[in-house]
Amino acid sequence: MNKNYPLYTVEHFKTIRDMLKKQVAENKDTVAYKYEEGKDVREVTYREFYDEVLFFGTALTEMGYSHKHIACIGHNSYRWILVYMTALLSNNVFIPIDKDLPGTDIINVINHSEADIVFCDAKYEETLESADFEKSVKVVSLDDEENGLLSLINAGKTTFEKGDRRYLETELNPPEDMKMILYTSGTTGNPKGVMLSEKNMLACVCSGLEIADVSGIALSVLPYHHSYELVGGLLMAVHEGSTVCINKSLKSVTKSLLLFKPTYMMIVPAFAELFYDRIWANIRKKGKEKQFKILLGVSRTLLKMGVDKRRQFFGEIHAVFGGRMEKLICGGAPLRPEIAYFFDDIGISLQTGYGITECSPLVTGNREHFDNPKTVGVTLPCNEVRIDAPDNDGIGEIKVKGDSVMIGYFKEPEKTAEVLKNGWFYTGDYGKFTEKRQLIITGRKKNLIVLTNGKNIFPEEIEEYISAIPEVKEVIVFSKKDADGYQKNLTARVYVNPDTPLSLEELREKISLSLSKLPKYKQVQEIVLEKEAFEKTTTNKIKRQKYV
Repeated sequence: MNKNYPLYTVEHFKTIRDMLKKQVAENKDTVAYKYEEGKDVREVTYREFYDEVLFFGTALTEMGYSHKHIACIGHNSYRWILVYMTALLSNNVFIPIDKDLPGTDIINVINHSEADIVFCDAKYEETLESADFEKSVKVVSLDDEENGLLSLINAGKTTFEKGDRRYLETELNPPEDMKMILYTSGTTGNPKGVMLSEKNMLACVCSGLEIADVSGIALSVLPYHHSYELVGGLLMAVHEGSTVCINKSLKSVTKSLLLFKPTYMMIVPAFAELFYDRIWANIRKKGKEKQFKILLGVSRTLLKMGVDKRRQFFGEIHAVFGGRMEKLICGGAPLRPEIAYFFDDIGISLQTGYGITECSPLVTGNREHFDNPKTVGVTLPCNEVRIDAPDNDGIGEIKVKGDSVMIGYFKEPEKTAEVLKNGWFYTGDYGKFTEKRQLIITGRKKNLIVLTNGKNIFPEEIEEYISAIPEVKEVIVFSKKDADGYQKNLTARVYVNPDTPLSLEELREKISLSLSKLPKYKQVQEIVLEKEAFEKTTTNKIKRQKYV
């Protein structure tokens, strides 16, 4: 915990095709994917998966889809992954589309990305087939058993078995070329697409594995249009020869944990907080809060003596996770440190990190034996991270240079130039390094509050203190402006757990106590109680600007 240690030894690949072929050669009978199909669970080995990629890719090549743009939209599924990997093993460009975007935004993304063909769930077929696209776009159903993706795989198998090797033997573009376009959440009529290369993605995969041992059986729960799951989840699993168990929907996570018994999960803080809240709610419901805290104390004491009894002491909790859970990898937004400490206390490692789509997406990550949940860990070996124009406290804008940094924004040279300067990507996030070179995120540049007295405040810092209050579910801190437009006083909009309502006065007292260690200018002057949870983006981040 106090000293960094050598990086893990990781094989580096120049192409994703080589990475997958290695697994097929060495672990062809290992299960690559497991998923529910009706009442059964289907298992697909690496050999079977690679064969289907070859067949599907052969069909696409026969249809003329080489050096084209291939889009995909739908819920997490094996067929979605099949489209993704088939595109990555070709000279095509892949465009994952957020399934929760409004119909007009979906069409905007397809138009802006210059997609030639779109694979989609059945629910999107009518919208896409009747859309007025700027160019000819072929729509193919992921669900239609007779005329959709499955028919292409079958047709490709026939063609491949007759000797067509065009897809298999395709000479790939240089790894530096654009391979994927990802659109950030909240995309509108003026979308911003992040261009990633094969080199970007593989740098993230291989460097990420150098600092974190992520292998085994994964439960895949995050949406596939998100770079975190696409690269950190799916591609890292291929590198390690892991088994990916595909969760059908958010409602089925608990069932999937018991069904697949995973050893690790890639999650966002919303999942960690949900697990944490449910565990404590169940403990309180059983009236065992006091006993549980005593047991935690005993466990910590034994652990200091080199005796680990966490899985025995907290077996009931482990059973809820399937009984084999070892590790939760958490990113995408800030996480309260006490949640990470809690999971470590019960014997499940929760490692946090920091990433952004423009960096493929990982920038830093905590290491299992060099872990400080108050930070987001150390810099990935493939990159360099610096703090731009740090203030007296060492806080400044985080900038990144290295192999995982994007090519730029698709068809947006001006926006690219705003964030890419002399090879450095300016993240828009503020932070600082500890003495051990672990990064602390202090807030977003666009959220920075500058008071009339010249003091700078990152609302995220204050929100973290308030979020530590057990009854608080969500909070936004901002500064109200006076008649002259000056920012003076801080306001907190708070949504509390409806099962344990607080009066405004009770909440005020708890917030005052929570913030008592902070200087006076960081104290909240006004509190607004919200009746409903805040509206979120499709990546589960609060739409802050709607409430400030």
